[in-house]
Amino acid sequence: MNHQKVRLSPGLHFVATPIGTARDITLRALDVLASAEVIAAEDTRSLRRLMEIHGVPLEGRRVIAYHDHSGTGARAGLLASLAEGKSVAYASEAGMPLIADPGYDLSRAAAEAGHAVTVAPGASAGLAALTLAGLPTDAFFFAGFLPNASGARRKRLEEVSRIPGTLIFYESPKRVAASLADMAEVLGDRPAALCREITKKFEEVRRASLSELAAQLAENGVKGEIVVLVDRSHSKEVNPEDLENDLRAALRENSVKDAADIVSKLHDLPRRKVYQMALKLPKDDD
Repeated sequence: MNHQKVRLSPGLHFVATPIGTARDITLRALDVLASAEVIAAEDTRSLRRLMEIHGVPLEGRRVIAYHDHSGTGARAGLLASLAEGKSVAYASEAGMPLIADPGYDLSRAAAEAGHAVTVAPGASAGLAALTLAGLPTDAFFFAGFLPNASGARRKRLEEVSRIPGTLIFYESPKRVAASLADMAEVLGDRPAALCREITKKFEEVRRASLSELAAQLAENGVKGEIVVLVDRSHSKEVNPEDLENDLRAALRENSVKDAADIVSKLHDLPRRKVYQMALKLPKDDD
């Protein structure tokens, strides 16, 4: 038996759960699940299964569902338990609570009501992928899931393009090829990594440029839980006047599309940015 029943202090106890392999749970997390007076979970079935694997009994406690579609009623019930001085454990479906998982509103409401909020930390897909990617780890930015629509996705990518750190995205296997293509277009053809099914049987890490990864997945899709990591921009600051002059020169003998390709590669800039600039240039009279 790996767990111990302990006296938990009243308050909200967030519990990280494994992202794949069940044995990645921490001993402290098992103690919290064994000892909390009230248990809530993003996915009640997966948490019950995890507790069964590790021999943690419910002992008459029910697991309360709390997720994005639970509404305010479920949160009010958990807050009422906290107000009664009970210990409440909340577990995400996989990984750290609140990291691309529900729980933020519950955490904020509990803290604002004066209740203690703590965490039994553990696995995180984003940090695990950062360890595997072979990209800089001194600074990074977790961008979560990108929008479904390409236009909104590209706008979001433009917003994070200048962040001076490795970018971390969660992605769906159904749209990862399109997202990689948009990343290559907006961010430039940066070094990147695709980490799939981390800690599971079919764990895989692909390291290549964004365009190479996009081409691979356009030809053969993938399944499973996916994290995409992109290197920071290494582009040097370009004098706007020099950039405009180079664009004008390229446009004399090339289409807007080809001129943008040439100049973006020359200055190591995202093609989309150069293309948009080319569209705004007034036509030469000659």
